[in-house]
Amino acid sequence: MTFVDGHKADDGPATVEDLVRSPALQLRVVAGERGLGRSVSWAHVSELEDPTPWLLGAELIMTTGIGVPRGAAAQRAYLERLDDAGVAGLALSAGLHVPPLRRGFLDAAEERGFPVLEVPLAVPFIAVAQEVAAAVQEDARQRLGAQLQVFGALRWLASEGLDAAALFTRLERLSGYDVYLSTPQGRPLLPGVPVPPDSVTLPSSAEAPPTIPGGFALPVPAPDGPAGFLVAFEREGARPAGLAVVQHIATVAALQVAMVRSERETLRRQGAETLAELLQDALDPDTARRRLSRIGLPPEEDVVLLVVRGAAEDAVVRAFDEHPHLMLRHHRDLYVLTPWSSHPSGGPGAASGLREVPGIAVGVSRPLRPGRSLRVAQREASWAASRAAESGQPVVGYGEDTTGRWLPDDVGVLSGLVEHVLGDVLRYDAEHGSGLVASVRTWMERDRRVDDAARALHVHPNTLSYRLRRFGALTGRDLSATGDFAEVWLAIRAAGQLGRITWGP
Repeated sequence: MTFVDGHKADDGPATVEDLVRSPALQLRVVAGERGLGRSVSWAHVSELEDPTPWLLGAELIMTTGIGVPRGAAAQRAYLERLDDAGVAGLALSAGLHVPPLRRGFLDAAEERGFPVLEVPLAVPFIAVAQEVAAAVQEDARQRLGAQLQVFGALRWLASEGLDAAALFTRLERLSGYDVYLSTPQGRPLLPGVPVPPDSVTLPSSAEAPPTIPGGFALPVPAPDGPAGFLVAFEREGARPAGLAVVQHIATVAALQVAMVRSERETLRRQGAETLAELLQDALDPDTARRRLSRIGLPPEEDVVLLVVRGAAEDAVVRAFDEHPHLMLRHHRDLYVLTPWSSHPSGGPGAASGLREVPGIAVGVSRPLRPGRSLRVAQREASWAASRAAESGQPVVGYGEDTTGRWLPDDVGVLSGLVEHVLGDVLRYDAEHGSGLVASVRTWMERDRRVDDAARALHVHPNTLSYRLRRFGALTGRDLSATGDFAEVWLAIRAAGQLGRITWGP
């Protein structure tokens, strides 16, 4: 490295080593020689014990020693704070207020490769600052050029139709950073752009300082709060363009997120319209398949219909956010058409999200080919949703519990069955609080084992036996006869589906 008139002569990024080699500054390396290759963007005087909230990274901190702690542990913590904030190095004025440097402080500098320099008393700090300013002048021009080119990203979007992955690859080349994007929960924010490594802890709020070890972490703004975070790490061998450029990239990310959200909302509306027509059998199979393919459902993959009850719509939207689907609100139910591989009962995808929603009841139809009539699937999913609500299970697939699947969908028919078989005993239960229907159902569910059912009901077996006899007398059904047993069981299932009895012991 050569110098002209005491200044750095090449056009590469300024480093701590450049300053050490400057004959005008007469700097001496005290510790951390391994880190002399660190880039320097600014030189600043600070006598604070913790200046990190006011730093952006890559600064050379100069101090007379007033803020340097005296104790060994405190000195080490002081150095580690500076290093974690991305400081390029620490320059200590010789012969002023610097306390004796402890072994722990020096060891930490060596371990971390954090340069600690001594500035002769004859060299004023302003001389170091001027040297840094002159050395980074070319770098500043490069940063300005990078900023202008990042602004050009809007033109690329309009003229070249770049997807998110191609756009951010280009921004990485311009900025000198490896760029990552994620939601606050650590999930992908934009398709094709990787999430930060697991070792990175995302900021706890949008107000957190932007500097992290090796780069920056910035919020990606959105109208309802941060959509996520952008993490930018300096790429080895590149010329990082600085915080301002990373902020511009975060703005580009915000625009991309807004575009993706708008596209998803458009697809959601189109999907709801298509699903409504499918439920009404208003589309022929070929048209239906073309529509589904356009919305993102693979035409070669089986689909399932879900009926969702007892959950806020936004919770269901979040669960399916990363999976192709059509969604429609119909009265109290949400209908969701999604590929079989994403359905919550068997495949991956939205399973964990839906199962964790409190009070949810999801019914899943059997798989069917895209474009086929949904009339049967609607009946299957509705029945399964009722079974889920009755049993307290979050998700039930049609066919997992075959009992009751033969019940009709007609409410009038179901009501007639309940009244014909259970009408008298339901009224008796209502008048006397006797729980005869619940007792019989519990006994049936436990394969007619009186002792097991009595334990579930917290009654004596003799009490349960009496209730069974009383139920038979009121209904006129002999529970030991196969025909009567089947009729009673279907009537109890129908009563549960109509909401006339509460499911659960």
